[in-house]
Amino acid sequence: MVLPVRRRPRAALGAVALAVVLTSCASSGDRTAEPSRTSSSTSAAAPTTPPPPPPPVLWPLTGVPAQGPVDRPALAVKIENSIDARPQTGLGAADVVWEEVVEGGITRFVAVYQSTVPPEIGPVRSVRPMDPAIAAPLHGLMAFSGGQVQYVDAVGAAGLQVLSQDNGSAGFYRTNSRRAPHNVYATPQALLDQADAAHRAAPPAQFAVAGPGEQPTAAVAGAPTNVVSLTLSGVSHPSWTWNPASGTWVRAEAGTPAVQADGTPLQAPNVVVLRVDVVTTTARDPAGNPVPETQLVASGAALVASAGRTLPATWSKASLADPVVLTGPDGAPVRLAPGSTWVELVPNGSGAVGTG
Repeated sequence: MVLPVRRRPRAALGAVALAVVLTSCASSGDRTAEPSRTSSSTSAAAPTTPPPPPPPVLWPLTGVPAQGPVDRPALAVKIENSIDARPQTGLGAADVVWEEVVEGGITRFVAVYQSTVPPEIGPVRSVRPMDPAIAAPLHGLMAFSGGQVQYVDAVGAAGLQVLSQDNGSAGFYRTNSRRAPHNVYATPQALLDQADAAHRAAPPAQFAVAGPGEQPTAAVAGAPTNVVSLTLSGVSHPSWTWNPASGTWVRAEAGTPAVQADGTPLQAPNVVVLRVDVVTTTARDPAGNPVPETQLVASGAALVASAGRTLPATWSKASLADPVVLTGPDGAPVRLAPGSTWVELVPNGSGAVGTG
């Protein structure tokens, strides 16, 4: 006997199918939800690393941290150093000071201002043939009282903006406290205000400087030194004595402390001595003395004084527009201490360098 097949109503079949689908979806949803909860939990537990702080903004010529923008151009000014010119004004505010032998064996300075602008500087004197090679790497302004036409033209040809009292540039004046020609002074801000569009940028660094957490090269590899004694000529005998309290080398002229007009000692964290060749040009000064020229697109021996120590080194300058490069005995670049630097151009042969 064949039993009749009992058929479920279609509605019942649909209900069963729907139940199966819902159960399947619920199971599937449970499986996908669990990893999501695990991922969220793992993400919440992961440590968050804060971004590193931005590097400090440094003044390019000193490596000292700046409190604001550093986009001021460099101003190189020719400063006198005869007995009649001392004590000078504003010289201690310079980032870099170059000392060079001029006619008669006296010396003059090229003082470079960028991080600090003093209210007054002087006495300001005339340009010399080696000055373009000193100032050209700064790409800024160069100020002086005047000079022979070929030397003035050479400053402009080196890419610098010329500011000359003789040519009527603003910012220069004469004082009544000294007799001419030792009485030309200048207001640095008035000189800087004349910068044209091509000479308003901050200068590139001129020397390598130890960064935060680093030591200057001489501090690591140099010999302890109390004094650096120099002979630039028969009448020029500056010296630098280390002062641990101030962390600077303090200048003297032939044993007499060198000070500014306000009595502040002339001092710097770094003294760089370059042994240089000096040649006699065909030019003459007003007194008839031949004008010497220091050869700076060259190379030679150097002595670097930082942190109470001195380090023998070599120097080189590839072209007029390139800065001087200092290299240590190990072939690595020499790093100076942050702060100002005095560069002493000591003639080979007639000059001398001693340490003690």
